[in-house]
Amino acid sequence: MTPVDQEENDLFVDPQRCIGCRACEAACSECSTHRGVPMIHLEPLDPFESVKTGPTLCMHCDDPACAAVCPADAIKRTEDGIVQSSQKSRCIGCSNCQIACPFGVPKIYKARAQMNKCDMCYDRTSTGLKPMCATVCPSEAIFFGPKSQIESMRKNKANNQFQFGGQKITTKVYVMMDTSEETIDMDVMDFMSSSGLEEKEPWA
Repeated sequence: MTPVDQEENDLFVDPQRCIGCRACEAACSECSTHRGVPMIHLEPLDPFESVKTGPTLCMHCDDPACAAVCPADAIKRTEDGIVQSSQKSRCIGCSNCQIACPFGVPKIYKARAQMNKCDMCYDRTSTGLKPMCATVCPSEAIFFGPKSQIESMRKNKANNQFQFGGQKITTKVYVMMDTSEETIDMDVMDFMSSSGLEEKEPWA
């Protein structure tokens, strides 16, 4: 077994611990490469039932759909698994990546006609520092460290495998889930109201 102090540090998101303070957004916007624009966002988990929010950041897929659909080959994945923002010299602002991402992460910034997104503060994490968001999160809803450490601190388990319909996606970023299943089913059909799917009479 690998000693804890030699384990790889990973990024973990625990939506249940998010308190909606937006400290992560403020810290992210301070990154010198983001020009005052945060690359992390808080999204409502169930806007019709609760004010509860959860952080949305790039999951850094092993086989990123955003890069696969880019016609300009502007999105690259590093050897250590970080899916980077588009290369400005190549990006044509077509929005293909924005549509293809199953997690809804990439954003096209019209002022610069470029896709930018969370790159896990690569300038920091590549040298052993925490991402800005994990540095300031007061509830540790965003945590950067060894997997064994966070699982020893929490009752829920870290998961990085998701099922979208027939597509299985493995990510570099983990989500803390109250389940023992190896793969989390994220099929959009499971979240749609059945009342809207009832068979309708054809128009005359």
